[in-house]
Amino acid sequence: MIFPQSVDEQLKELKETLKLNKAQVEKLRKIAEKQYEKSLIDPGEAVGVVAAQSIGEPGTQLTLRTKWLAGAMEMTVTQGLPRMIEIFDAKREPSTPSMIVYLKPSYATSEKKVEDIAFKILEIKLDDVIKSIDVDLLRMRVEVELNPEILRKYHLTEKKIQKIISEEFKGYKITTGSYKINIKPKGEDVDIKQIYKLKVKLKGIHVGGIDGIKQVLPMKQGDRWIIKTAGSNLKDILRLPEVDIENTTTNNIFEVLSVFGVEAAREVIIEETLNVLNNQGIEVDPRHIMLVSDVMTYEGTIKGIGRYGVSGGKASVLARASFEVPLKHLFHAAVSAEVDNLTSVVENVMINQPIPVGTGIVNLKVKKEEEK
Repeated sequence: MIFPQSVDEQLKELKETLKLNKAQVEKLRKIAEKQYEKSLIDPGEAVGVVAAQSIGEPGTQLTLRTKWLAGAMEMTVTQGLPRMIEIFDAKREPSTPSMIVYLKPSYATSEKKVEDIAFKILEIKLDDVIKSIDVDLLRMRVEVELNPEILRKYHLTEKKIQKIISEEFKGYKITTGSYKINIKPKGEDVDIKQIYKLKVKLKGIHVGGIDGIKQVLPMKQGDRWIIKTAGSNLKDILRLPEVDIENTTTNNIFEVLSVFGVEAAREVIIEETLNVLNNQGIEVDPRHIMLVSDVMTYEGTIKGIGRYGVSGGKASVLARASFEVPLKHLFHAAVSAEVDNLTSVVENVMINQPIPVGTGIVNLKVKKEEEK
């Protein structure tokens, strides 16, 4: 019998760990064959219902909390039931997007190098590197004073900040000198409202790092360093020469879809769901989650399990009506003369017919001998 790769790897590990001889390995394979045959699904098994129950029942035991990352002030990651809902509803933006950035071996062993890279990817706004920002109503301008120490910490220079502000505010009168920048709108009819709007806009200018990475946390994992982030920007992170492209991950499934494609997104759905369940000490057979992720991604994009996704896109009118807003589906089907071929489970239950599951998928005919 040919086993899946994971089973083969487990058997090889057991052989090495227990130092089994050839006869013992053969005996172990026979035991594994029997167990594997027992684990296979029978033809006609209602796999969808089993998968839904296997994920839904443990889902009732999930907590409604978010998890604090150790040592990180105000850095949280959504866990438990809220995260499961985000995954299966195919929410475009997770409530707490985060990444685990792995680095190439030459950078991953040095704490200093990792900290430098962490500051390099952290999103820096002008508000983060200033001592003060004031409105001068006499001269009708905004005065910004930079903090030299913070600029050095984030590997930024006064010239770079001046250049960014000049590019962002073309047509404004800008004067600079000794870590001070003054910005004044051109024209005679400048009012106070305009100046205060300018102050708010200035604070939010992006001056360094990668857009979307709100916090960074270098952490030691075994003998190598990694960077955990609050916020996600997979596309730009992978452009950095120091980053290990093969292992860096994000919990934003749609970001993975746009960068790596649907197969990678399918893997992330499986990984993220298993992480949520494992963190709460709940064991679910991964094959149930694999089936759900297949259903969500088989069309080449990600569809949620809901009214606007998988359930709302079923071919059967009655199956759609049984989920949510039944009148809408029934009226639409009636107006467009839609036909329901009653090929699935839900619609046959509704009209009291045998369902196409188990023995219901087989059509039997009795062949009688012709009467003389």
